[in-house]
Amino acid sequence: MSIEFLKHVIEHYGYLALFIGTFLEGETILLLAGFAAQSPAFHLDLPMVILAAFAGSLAGDQAAFFVGRYWGKKCIARNEKWCSRAERVHGLLRKYHEVLILSFRFFYGLRNLTPFILGSSDICARKFFLLNAVGAAVWATVFALLGYVFGSLLESVLTRIISNVHHVELAILGLAALVALFFWLRKILRRRRA
Repeated sequence: MSIEFLKHVIEHYGYLALFIGTFLEGETILLLAGFAAQSPAFHLDLPMVILAAFAGSLAGDQAAFFVGRYWGKKCIARNEKWCSRAERVHGLLRKYHEVLILSFRFFYGLRNLTPFILGSSDICARKFFLLNAVGAAVWATVFALLGYVFGSLLESVLTRIISNVHHVELAILGLAALVALFFWLRKILRRRRA
């Protein structure tokens, strides 16, 4: 997904695009919306950007929490990879309880799965909602303001990162192919020796 595409989406769909983007994940689109709010070309209002991002983030996390509440234990039990992640989140929950709920959205890789796993725990839904609302408000405000204040700098950095992602993906794909080839050849050589 390119910066130009996200700019196009923000320009044409504004707050709705921001709501949907933050419902799903959202740091990049929120930063760009914050930047767009300081640019006269986009016609976005910063308080409305914060409100749309807050609503999208809160709604997405609440939906994941309730999916986890009703189907989480079954889904986690069926997937070995999710079991280890769930144990990790439950360990963090035991150790940092309220702090985890307030801050999980600030840590890449925790935002999408944590509310689902928390839903599968015995945490009170009302307590999760209140702490999640505070966390979503802080997150939306911080990232929107970062986009607003540092927008042009962030745009140039994000453009460089996204334009280089293709090269990095190709390098990783090549490395993965070499590793797979190594293990395949090793397996063949072991079979011949046996």
